[in-house]
Amino acid sequence: MHAHSRWVAVALAAALTSPLAAQDVTFRGQVRPRYEYRDPAGGGKDEFTSMRVRAALAAKLDEHVAVFIQLQDVRLFGEETSTLADFSADHFDLHQGYLRFTGRRLDWMTTTVGRQEVNFGGQRLVGAVGWTQQGRAFDGVRLDAGTGWGSLAFIGFKLAEETAPKIANDMELYGAYATVRNTGPGALDLYWLYDRTEGSVDTNEHTFGARYAFKGVVNGRVEGSFQAGTRAAQDLSAFMFGARLGRTFAGGRAGVTLWYDYLSGDDDLADGKAKVFNTLFATNHKFYGFADLFLNIPVHTGGFGLQDLAVKLHWKPADGISVGADYHSFRAAESNALAEAHFGDELDLTLSHAYTSHLTVVTGLSFVFQDKGFAEIGRLSEDMTWGYVMLNAHF
Repeated sequence: MHAHSRWVAVALAAALTSPLAAQDVTFRGQVRPRYEYRDPAGGGKDEFTSMRVRAALAAKLDEHVAVFIQLQDVRLFGEETSTLADFSADHFDLHQGYLRFTGRRLDWMTTTVGRQEVNFGGQRLVGAVGWTQQGRAFDGVRLDAGTGWGSLAFIGFKLAEETAPKIANDMELYGAYATVRNTGPGALDLYWLYDRTEGSVDTNEHTFGARYAFKGVVNGRVEGSFQAGTRAAQDLSAFMFGARLGRTFAGGRAGVTLWYDYLSGDDDLADGKAKVFNTLFATNHKFYGFADLFLNIPVHTGGFGLQDLAVKLHWKPADGISVGADYHSFRAAESNALAEAHFGDELDLTLSHAYTSHLTVVTGLSFVFQDKGFAEIGRLSEDMTWGYVMLNAHF
């Protein structure tokens, strides 16, 4: 175990045995093993089992001050070099650890300082990526203001610090995210994000956008973002548009959703201008197919952008059981340099069963039907099958 992890573990154990623990401390935990199978993968087939184990402590010190500490271990079954001699816990880490306090006079203002998860809106641009076993967390400061009309959050995060070993350049993320409630039948989000890299080639990337989500006879979401500034010293002009409309039936037990996303691409990769949209720190697993062929956008689109047209069905045949079927058709947004603009199609099937209030079993099976566009950008040269079985126990 690394030195800093040992100290965090000792602090957690001490807190649990302190007099404060009996009244003001809440202990939480999660164990989530997941078996996965993928064909093809790296020229062949791949199957493995990963597992996330998390332990968290939330302590309310007084009416204004609270702390949260969350440790996690992420591993593959069989990754240790020995069942006896290897006890190094290579992937044991502090996932979250922060101090949170409210103003003594400005009680509508909350400040969070430390390592923390962040989810903005639908996680289109900033999300905790809960599907991955390790998840995502940021180091820095967040300010939240809540009023009768909605909420406003400001963030200032350090993504990379050149003073630290093995880090070459400073990187930061700043932003503001506002939600205006009761805007017609829904809520309106407005945001600005500033992604900055200082080095031999600078990046100063601004993302401005809006998101409107509503519920009623028809549920929906419309959102758009524009990116400007510089990316790797190139002038930047990129955009994204997304829309979703859905309807539920049978008392909410069944429903259908129509889905379309457009992420701009480069029509000329050699003109020295960046026109492909960057999804920044998004939870892309939620949006572009569960097989995760578009996790790193724009890299995984070859710089050509992405169009995603999807139909999503869900059904709850009984309490605690959910069935889903999603079908995606993927195309390049800019295809001048491609012989085939169609990347391929994907069918995602999922089954979730709440075995008890503390244990959920989720299985999934995805089929990707490859077209020449996938091969041209180097993502997939043949049809793919991916499946998983996951247990999620929490308290």
